[in-house]
Amino acid sequence: MPQTQIAETDHFWYRLAPEWPYIDSQRDNKAFGHTYDEVMLSEDNGNTWPHKLAFPNARNITFSCILESGNVVFTTSSKLYVTTDNLQTCEYVTVKDLDGSDYIPHTAHDPDRPGWYFHTLPGVNSWDVNGTEMLVWGNYCNVVGGAAPVNIYYSIDGGQTVKIAYAFGQNLRTRDNGSPGGSADGTLLGNPDNPVCARHVHAVAYNPVEDAFYACTGDGTREQGHECHWLRGTYEHDADRWDWQVIISDYSNSRYKAGGITFVDGELYWISDSNGPEPHDRGIFRCAPEDLARPEAHTLLFNPQVESGNMIIQDDVILASHCAPASPMDTGIIVSTDAGETWAQYDLKEFGKRSPTRFHEKNSEGWFRMDLRSGWVEYADVLFIKPKES
Repeated sequence: MPQTQIAETDHFWYRLAPEWPYIDSQRDNKAFGHTYDEVMLSEDNGNTWPHKLAFPNARNITFSCILESGNVVFTTSSKLYVTTDNLQTCEYVTVKDLDGSDYIPHTAHDPDRPGWYFHTLPGVNSWDVNGTEMLVWGNYCNVVGGAAPVNIYYSIDGGQTVKIAYAFGQNLRTRDNGSPGGSADGTLLGNPDNPVCARHVHAVAYNPVEDAFYACTGDGTREQGHECHWLRGTYEHDADRWDWQVIISDYSNSRYKAGGITFVDGELYWISDSNGPEPHDRGIFRCAPEDLARPEAHTLLFNPQVESGNMIIQDDVILASHCAPASPMDTGIIVSTDAGETWAQYDLKEFGKRSPTRFHEKNSEGWFRMDLRSGWVEYADVLFIKPKES
């Protein structure tokens, strides 16, 4: 990858990506990026970009995922595409609804704000599930970009078919009236038959020990009840059928307003995004999955004393981040290189007020990739972090 200036802390090296192309995702030696008017694919960690395709709406890309097959799924605000031939071509994918019909995005009140139907916070979105790679993710929406319904999506065929795994209900506070995050008036969006409402999905992750998926949502408690939910879902491949159950729902100042769900040897890890009224129940927690609804059975590994919903764990390295608007730091990084035995926090002040999110697993050169968002959600920069040995 073209080298920008490398700096270091006691625990890691770090550097910004070049401004263009915007490197949106990575896997092993591959990277997917875009400019304002084309999408690009690298096979040498961004050193060169031999695969390019004109894509006039590239500036509005909100999600991408490089699959093991080599397929790349990428989306704009409300449209989803897949390339199966290294960007020689790309195809528009019509999502399938719960009943198998075409799922057509709503007609937006403001065409420039069609809603973030597919944007998500985690950088890990696919897993080997009993020999099949499954792409499963939920949309983090209703903040900017217009109002959107809240869904969990999945694909079992490399993104060529994408379906809804779970559709949340119609949230009275995120109607489409043309505002950036939805409002209490306007068009109702979501599943009218589901009483479980959320503002958006924070994370979805897979536990191979249970053969089950977990999802958590945000954000508040309003007239329809709690919006912070944890759900457990199982997928029956032969029947192409999901079973989702709500495990627990709670207030926004609890540890259940969270993100960064990760499983290590069957144990469940997450980081609290607790805010709202004090006291705040914050920290990085671990428990057996069956004990999720029992706070007394949780282990608090570290409390950064600030809200955060982003974390990744790989090879005994735990990386998490501060939510910049709520943090005394400018760009706060939380790190453990010994599986949570010891911890450190660093303020990468040279980047200004940034919230690191969308943590991708290390590429073939050992660098984690993450977005640096201005505020907590607006696109700004891309940061790479390479851990030092503990």
